[in-house]
Amino acid sequence: MTDTIRASSPAPSVPRGVPPAPPPPPMSTQRQATQTLDMSAERSTRVAPPGAPPVPTAPPPVSAVAARPGTPAAAQGNARAQSNPSRLTMAQIIKEAYDKGFSDVHLGVGEVPRFRNRGEIEKTDYPVTDNETFMCWLREIMTEEEIRRFKEHLEFDGATQYDFARVRINVFDSMLGNAMVLRLIPLKILTMEQLRLPPIFRDVCHYHKGLILVTGPTGSGKSTTMAAMMDYMNHEMPRHIITIEDPIEFVHQSKKALIKQREVGMHTRKFDNALKAALREDPDVILVGEMRDKETVNTALKAAQTGHLVMGTLHTNSAVKTIERILNLYSAEEQDAMRVAVAESLVAVIAQGLCRTTDGKRAAFHDILINTDAVKEWIKDGKYDEISELMKQASFDGMITMNQALLNLYQEGRITEETALEMSPTPNEMAQFLRGRV
Repeated sequence: MTDTIRASSPAPSVPRGVPPAPPPPPMSTQRQATQTLDMSAERSTRVAPPGAPPVPTAPPPVSAVAARPGTPAAAQGNARAQSNPSRLTMAQIIKEAYDKGFSDVHLGVGEVPRFRNRGEIEKTDYPVTDNETFMCWLREIMTEEEIRRFKEHLEFDGATQYDFARVRINVFDSMLGNAMVLRLIPLKILTMEQLRLPPIFRDVCHYHKGLILVTGPTGSGKSTTMAAMMDYMNHEMPRHIITIEDPIEFVHQSKKALIKQREVGMHTRKFDNALKAALREDPDVILVGEMRDKETVNTALKAAQTGHLVMGTLHTNSAVKTIERILNLYSAEEQDAMRVAVAESLVAVIAQGLCRTTDGKRAAFHDILINTDAVKEWIKDGKYDEISELMKQASFDGMITMNQALLNLYQEGRITEETALEMSPTPNEMAQFLRGRV
């Protein structure tokens, strides 16, 4: 490539009678390649359209630890990224997001990179991503086999790990081109005290069998809460804990408990297969990353009924709606039997949300349903309205509604009245709470 550049450049004119300058010493192939890359970077800077943001200076490479065998480390990715026209590496983007406390990174061909800052999307000053740059970023965090699988299926879920954070990866195709979202997961697992979780969270961890569900929309902190509960059991209880996740997010090291983490697609083919196999692996606790279908729910209920504590997640917005969502997976003929099964297996349903606090951070608020004898009977009879009313009055059992949790945050001065109304599932009732009418 260097020879081509030299050949295409016009030869400088030498005044007559002046001896030609001696030729420069030959450069090594590595130096030639480096000079060629530098010249390419200079040319790309010159031809940038007027008004385009400047290409940021690349900070020193960020080291990484491979998340699993075959996953390239960030150092290897930086070497590959030298052909990246923008010279901005994935490691630099992720490190910036981590340093600023952002939760997600959004990248896509034809789009400016963006970060999610405490629930809100923010644009960056980086240039629009082209396809060549995007593919360089993919090669930093994915193996060639994983890229091939993405091109075949047009979706990919995975994870990688740097020495400062773990990153969950989702790559997909869109109208503009390939895109990906990266979720930053702290390496340090926060305790329940640090998260300010109610004492009932600790209490339900001491159950020996049954079903605990942590629910909420995407980005509501379910994984962080589950990790804190697992960490508590890991330090306090001599149990065998098996997790089935897609992908593995928080990484646990066995302490007092023995923890085995399995990733769908790497250590098992399907959630349901791994859950059935877990019943023969002498577990005390089984964590299911997501109860996404009827088969997984069936197996989880079976495990809960046969003497295991099962923890799982669902994407629902309230505790009572979680029960309805599970039962709606079944036909009308199966409903009665499944209501009995859920009533006998359930320990607690914890629906969670996140809201911005007055100090610029975020706080969790909860809808907590504990399966008392009264709740058990109402689940069997399908009397969900009665359950909702009981939750407002049974704080001595550890129950609380989202409105009550938001009101507590408001009275502590941690959130504003506007935030309480915005995050409330029933704003009219919330307004009455704030005016002292309830």
